[in-house]
Amino acid sequence: MSEPWVSVIGLGEDGLSGLSEASRAALDGAEIVFGAPRHLALAAVGARGREWPVPFDLAPLLALRGRKVAMLVSGDPFWFGAGGSLAAQLTLHEWQAFPVAGTFSLVAARLGWRLEQVACIGLHAAPFARLRPVLARGVRVICTLRDAAAVAELADWLAANGFGAVRLTVCEAMGGTRERLRQGAGWPDIAAPVAVALEGADLPRQAGLSRASGLPDDSFAHDGQITKRPVRALTLSALAPRPGELLWDIGAGSGSISVEWCLAGGHAVAIEARADRAVNIRLNADAFGLTHRLRVVEGKAPAALQDLPLPDAVFIGGGGDATLHDAVWSRLPEGTRLVANAVTLEGEGVLAARHARYGGTLLRIDLAEAAPLGGFRGWQASRPVVQWSVTR
Repeated sequence: MSEPWVSVIGLGEDGLSGLSEASRAALDGAEIVFGAPRHLALAAVGARGREWPVPFDLAPLLALRGRKVAMLVSGDPFWFGAGGSLAAQLTLHEWQAFPVAGTFSLVAARLGWRLEQVACIGLHAAPFARLRPVLARGVRVICTLRDAAAVAELADWLAANGFGAVRLTVCEAMGGTRERLRQGAGWPDIAAPVAVALEGADLPRQAGLSRASGLPDDSFAHDGQITKRPVRALTLSALAPRPGELLWDIGAGSGSISVEWCLAGGHAVAIEARADRAVNIRLNADAFGLTHRLRVVEGKAPAALQDLPLPDAVFIGGGGDATLHDAVWSRLPEGTRLVANAVTLEGEGVLAARHARYGGTLLRIDLAEAAPLGGFRGWQASRPVVQWSVTR
């Protein structure tokens, strides 16, 4: 096994004084050192230093394969750092890493928070909406931010989205001589690099998103084309989402199934033929902080399925016709879960035929809700839904 040619060196605000002997030896032995201007200055590498291109690109470093190279990153290279991006381009024996305590560890240590019980989120290059699935009463979050101005922007977002009671601590230049922690967001002299600690102890009980399937229908932007809450809960139960899995949501409508699948830790491709509904799907992905997990494909299946990565599960909303079902079934690898809902007699017939041929479970869902009836109340029935679920 050859010796690693790239050293990924975690650096704190304390600069060289915070490095281990092994880190220092790797830094001293490097011919060229890549890093942000701040890191290059902290490490005092002089003429060996190379600033990363903007936008960030590993190509200049990779072009030096075989020479002794170091890259300086903040804290732990593999926690919202560039270490993962580099490792994806190299074999395991080509690089070595020297992490130090990063911002999340330092903030937790200063506040006395158990890090394993804290949600750690990188918001330096991501929308604040990433917090929406996380924040709730009693939850603690540490997140990195872009710059000092982002602190006030985050406070405004929290207030506008029902999280104004969150306790916010500004954490500046952690681990260095300029380190400072202050309560609240209204400071005119915040120093970068900056992170914030959020604590939801004072939030009301109803704050945040339920972790159970079946969010309220009014949580979503839609034009009436939405899998209603009780049916959505049953549908997601049948789809059985697991972290990291991919869903094809065919005929996505508002994208509510895709959104809740992604909230469970998966990724989704929402296929929708109507442009106006595709707009709503994107609005919902943005509102729930899921744009990194939910992709929208405008088009009609099965043609729109071309070149998509194979899914772990498929949902066909509205049942689909026999041609669509045949085309989807033929594409799916063994073990793929498929769930289809139908509300028309024709759709029911298609699902009944598929159930007879391929097995699985055929479920008829009849729901009724209490509603005013004159001066009294009575049951108002919804259209029955037939649901077929099967594993390929």
